Amino acid sequence: MSPRSRPVEGGSRYRHPIEVRFADTDALGHVNNAVYLSYFEAARAGYYAALAGVPFGYGATGERHTFLIAEARVTYRLPAFFGEPLICECRVAWAGRSSFGLGYRVVSEGSAVAPARVVADGDTVQVMYDLRAGRVVRVPADLLELMERFEGRKIPARPISLADGGGAGSR
Repeated sequence: MSPRSRPVEGGSRYRHPIEVRFADTDALGHVNNAVYLSYFEAARAGYYAALAGVPFGYGATGERHTFLIAEARVTYRLPAFFGEPLICECRVAWAGRSSFGLGYRVVSEGSAVAPARVVADGDTVQVMYDLRAGRVVRVPADLLELMERFEGRKIPARPISLADGGGAGSR
């Protein structure tokens, strides 16, 4: 079964409410495909604030917890519409030496606009980065501990795929 046909399963500890703005929609009347990455960004920022207690870049760990987005993927399931309340779920999928994966699922719980359904899902790869040194660094142990405590589970290692070349040079 292809990854496209497998929606993200299971619940997420973090659920970020999304208000679909008119500006989010396109000429066809549904949420434009590029907007979903903004929804993921809002959920990612909210997730970090929920687990760390401060927004990105703030507090004692702000500088050490800096990461960049190296990869993003969105699978569109069904259209979403202006005025429809959505939830963007976010969870840590895996952690590697210097990167970690976040999984997202955008859902509608049903409203006068449309019935309950999964609208989209996807994932991003975050790479830890030292802005001053200008280089990739390891995932800080305290960040991984915060993730595991927040998720209530051990974070699995990064899965090895053929695209990674067997994992030899993977993050």
